[in-house]
Amino acid sequence: MKAKEWISNLRVYEPGKPLEEVARELGFDDLAEIVKVASNENELGPSPMAIKAMQERILDMHRYPDGGAFYLKQKLADKLNIAPENLLFGCGSNELIVFLCHVFLGQGTNLIMGAEAFAVYFLAAAMYEGEVVRVPMPKHTHDLEAMLAAITPKTRLVAICNPNNPTGTLISPGAIDRFIEQLPDHVVAIFDEAYFEVMPEFMKPDVIKHIRNGKENIIVLRTFSKAYGLAGLRIGYAVAHPDLINLLNKIRQPFNVNAMAQAAAMAALDDVTHIAETRKMVLKGWNFLAASYRSLELKSCRPVQTLFSLRPATGKRYSLN
Repeated sequence: MKAKEWISNLRVYEPGKPLEEVARELGFDDLAEIVKVASNENELGPSPMAIKAMQERILDMHRYPDGGAFYLKQKLADKLNIAPENLLFGCGSNELIVFLCHVFLGQGTNLIMGAEAFAVYFLAAAMYEGEVVRVPMPKHTHDLEAMLAAITPKTRLVAICNPNNPTGTLISPGAIDRFIEQLPDHVVAIFDEAYFEVMPEFMKPDVIKHIRNGKENIIVLRTFSKAYGLAGLRIGYAVAHPDLINLLNKIRQPFNVNAMAQAAAMAALDDVTHIAETRKMVLKGWNFLAASYRSLELKSCRPVQTLFSLRPATGKRYSLN
């Protein structure tokens, strides 16, 4: 076989072992004894409303899914106060990252990302021969000024994960607004907001407002995998100007989002109680982890701007109660 040279040189992604296999190897009889922390999954599981919706759709699985996700698109557009034309759904937000690299990257172009940010951006860029520029992250946080300074005529994409995976740090809404104002027209900024739903309300940036105002070169990526607990169904979405959505649609395969995922996502959008309980769980876990780190006197645990360490303008510690 004679594959493309750069494809031959790529490393194969190695997924983690199934929990059942880990339990067998380590001698555990009960899977509940194992806590999986590698994938940031929602341990509450899917929304009960999503489970019911999936059960009701089981007998329709001989039908192809709605290729345009018409009803889900309408519902989400109403929730976000945007037009349906601003939305695109993917097999998880990972597929949407691949779409962006497919459309914008090639030899002689580059993608800028934080040095400690989501690895999929590096992997997807390599698939299309794009160079990756890794910008240092002081205190494990995206340095937006440094990322702007790294932009050259070869730059096509800038990826910003907020909150960042894996460091959990945040960027202030004001800093994001200033970044967008200075972004050159030839660069598309990707704002990866996979954990948006569990962010403190006072720290949630409104990047979508720039899209409502007609900004053409920014895109917001979100997912139903985390707060909504639908990781196994693989469904995410992008919000962008219709012209950018149309470009991505040109290389999207038909039926890329399955019918069960669409049904579950529609129901999950209505379950505000499940999202609130997820926030409480995340805060409880963060407090436990932070206290444990302090008790161990870990030097690496210096104060940084993390998801639940921030305070609103009132000076009161953020609370989910």
